[in-house]
Amino acid sequence: MTTNGFMLLAARDLRLAGRRRLEALLPVVFFVVAASLFPLGVGPEAQMLRQIAPGVVWVCALLAAMMSLGTLYTSDYADGSLEQMLLAPRSAVMLTAGKALAHWVLTGVPLIIATPLLGLLFGMSGDAIATLTWSLLLGTPVLSLLGSVGSALTLGLRSGGVLILLLVLPLCIPVLIFGAGAAVAVDSGLSAQAYLSLMGALLLLTALGAPLAAAAALRISVA
Repeated sequence: MTTNGFMLLAARDLRLAGRRRLEALLPVVFFVVAASLFPLGVGPEAQMLRQIAPGVVWVCALLAAMMSLGTLYTSDYADGSLEQMLLAPRSAVMLTAGKALAHWVLTGVPLIIATPLLGLLFGMSGDAIATLTWSLLLGTPVLSLLGSVGSALTLGLRSGGVLILLLVLPLCIPVLIFGAGAAVAVDSGLSAQAYLSLMGALLLLTALGAPLAAAAALRISVA
């Protein structure tokens, strides 16, 4: 499978998701609703809302990204097409990369688009909202890539969704810390460059390693 095949695979998954629009919208709906509940529970105190906003948004984004990981490979595994895709040389890496890209487009991009609205809801400054959005732009692909590894490892297992959470959530903690820390730093009048640089390094490292790890896990699960 060539690079062109990788893009075709991602486009195929996006078309299939378009036929299940309600299911595709669930992560972003959960993200908006869950984050919107915090001002109601914490209270209207503006300073407190601004302080907790980055952490709340990132935790909700992390949980929303995890929602659809359990079905990342299951439909192709159930109809036998996954085994056929794995037969071609080098297809496994392109397959996992394409699946992660499609997952990010379906979940990560809507979360990024919705973030400025949530920032306004929490009373964040314009610079803090922009930094939080940038951090999600760098961090949500990492969530999708790590999630593809967890989904491949648990393919065909009972209670796979719970196992994915146990496997992936600890790996996502650095992304959560750096992402929320960048917006907190800007809100405190400091530079967020160090946090964003670390997130960029995590994205590069994950993009290079996660598809290989997910491909190896798929071959083990399907064998």
